[in-house]
Amino acid sequence: MPDLIEIPATDGLRIALAYATPGNLAGRPVYAPGARCALRPEAARCLEKAVRAARRAGLGLIVYDAYRPAAAQAVFWRLLPDPRYVADAAQGSNHTRGVAVDVTLTDAAGVPLDMGTGFDDMRDQSHHDRDDLPPYVQRNRHMLLGVMLQAGFRSIPTEWWHYELPDAQEYALLPESDMVRVVPD
Repeated sequence: MPDLIEIPATDGLRIALAYATPGNLAGRPVYAPGARCALRPEAARCLEKAVRAARRAGLGLIVYDAYRPAAAQAVFWRLLPDPRYVADAAQGSNHTRGVAVDVTLTDAAGVPLDMGTGFDDMRDQSHHDRDDLPPYVQRNRHMLLGVMLQAGFRSIPTEWWHYELPDAQEYALLPESDMVRVVPD
């Protein structure tokens, strides 16, 4: 079985790799043109379950990131060396293991639901269990959480968009892949 498989867009799943655009923490494309969404097969199966669960509720998913090369992780660690939000590149990321995915929910028309902050917003307002967010934002985050947990992922406390396999640390870090190339600094 291959270490990584490509995750294509499907009915209810849109791929919008944020790190292939300037709309991210780095403020510039980190992934080279042609980057593809990829995960280990185990994580891909969980994502398929999440898509089905979202569709049953009349919703969809957008994937902002999945497998992340170590070189990209190093870029993010240089920009924000805060382990609450970015894994130390020297230790590796669960994205680099191919078992983490960054996602949001959409309505039936494909419009992202309001989660109170944008993706890659590295502030306390992006943490789960915020009491200072409007009820509709709480509801949207809880729906995403429910969809992803039911599918077999687990969350982390600091990013509403980040989900990973429960045993993520048991997977080896993956070498660079042709599926995602990093733009040189």
